[in-house]
Amino acid sequence: MIIKSAEFIISNTDWQKCPQDGKPEYAFIGRSNVGKSSLINMLTNQKGLAKTSGTPGKTLLINHFLINNEWYLVDLPGYGYARRGKEGREKLRIIIEDYILEREAMTSLFVLIDSRHEPQKIDLEFMEWLGENDVPFAIVFTKADKLGAGRLGQNISGYKAKLLETWEELPPIFVTSSEKGQGKEELLGYIEEINKGM
Repeated sequence: MIIKSAEFIISNTDWQKCPQDGKPEYAFIGRSNVGKSSLINMLTNQKGLAKTSGTPGKTLLINHFLINNEWYLVDLPGYGYARRGKEGREKLRIIIEDYILEREAMTSLFVLIDSRHEPQKIDLEFMEWLGENDVPFAIVFTKADKLGAGRLGQNISGYKAKLLETWEELPPIFVTSSEKGQGKEELLGYIEEINKGM
């Protein structure tokens, strides 16, 4: 898939106020500072489309970007940012869960995971919750360029092994680097395949 156009459409905290044109939505989510904005900018060939920030937990809204006038890329708030305080975290949890569970246009969710770390409880619990709620999702490992190939392979294998302790089969898995453009064709190809089948 070649992305010819990508434009910001709207930001919301309420899934019901999101676009109502029925176009499929592919949502991206991950823990704070996982490299979500950089990945979105890399996929769309637009440096400043999603605002990257050195401060974790910047995305507090559901952001819709219209791609090729055909589908939406949705940037969701990050989960589990500890410094937000209990009330702030609860608000975000409701925004995220309502969108994921109620939004019919959401075709697939991409869960971003920092490939430099071992399996994190918060990510595993989030994916467990997705599985329990029958939410279609794929795993996207980010920052693959920050590790040697051996260590990267080890970390990804560790995640797979951990998931297979409770899962019968794994969701689709992508390995990406926003710096190097790695994984771009595979990810966009996956979205294109789903769109074709709709």
